[in-house]
Amino acid sequence: MEHTPHILIVDDDREIRDLLSKFLERNQMRITSVRDAREAKRVWEQGHYHLVVLDLMLPGESGLDLARWLRGQDNVPIIMLTAMNEETDRIIGLELGADDYVTKPFNPRELLARIRAVLRRVHETNEPGGTGAEIKTFVFSGWVLELARRRLLNPEGAEVSLTGGEYDLLLALLERPNRVLTRDMLLDLLRGRQAGPFDRAIDVAVSRLRKKLEDNGRNAQLIKTVRGGGYVLASDVERH
Repeated sequence: MEHTPHILIVDDDREIRDLLSKFLERNQMRITSVRDAREAKRVWEQGHYHLVVLDLMLPGESGLDLARWLRGQDNVPIIMLTAMNEETDRIIGLELGADDYVTKPFNPRELLARIRAVLRRVHETNEPGGTGAEIKTFVFSGWVLELARRRLLNPEGAEVSLTGGEYDLLLALLERPNRVLTRDMLLDLLRGRQAGPFDRAIDVAVSRLRKKLEDNGRNAQLIKTVRGGGYVLASDVERH
C-alpha cells in the first residue's frame, strides 16, 4: 500500500462528501469524491484507488449496481453507507463482496476506523515479510490458496474467483483449521473491531464461500456449522 491511501467517496449528499473529504484528508488520506455512479465510473478510469466508500442510495444507477460493476473491474475494498432500514440492501451488498458497512447517521471517526482496519488487512496480506511472505500457500482437501496472488485454485487447478471478503473469511478459517470459530470471533477477525450487531453478515459470507468451494450447505463437508457455536473448517491444512 502506498504511504497515502487514495479513497473514492460516492455519495449524492454534498455535505457528507465535503465533511468526509476534509476529515479524511486531515487524517493523511487522499480523497476523490463524486455524486453518482456515472461520475464514479469516469474517475475510476483516471486513477488508482485503495478503497471505495459507497452510498447505496444513489440517484440514477443504484449503489448496488455500482458495487456489482466495481467487482467486475477489481477487488478494491468497498465500505457501504446505508440507512437504518436498508437491511435487505446491506445483505445484497455483502453478497456482492462489500467488506464492511456503516449505518447512517454515523460518526466520521467510526468510518475512519473501519477504513484503516480494511486497509490494514489488505496491507498485511501483501506486506513483504508479513504473513503473506512467510506462508505462500495453504493446501486443503485438494484446494490451494495462493497468498501472494490472492488466488484460489480448485482440485483440478482452475482458478475460482474470490471477492475481498470471501478471501479474508477463507484465510481466517485456514489459519485456524479444525477449530470452532463463533460468529463474534469471525466478526472480530474480519472487521478489526469489537463485534456488534451485523445482521446476517457472517452467515451470508459463509454461504457464499461454500458455493465457491462447492461445499453443499445442507451437507457441508469443508465448512461445518456448529449448532449454537459457529463454524469450523473441517480439513487438514498444509502450509508452504
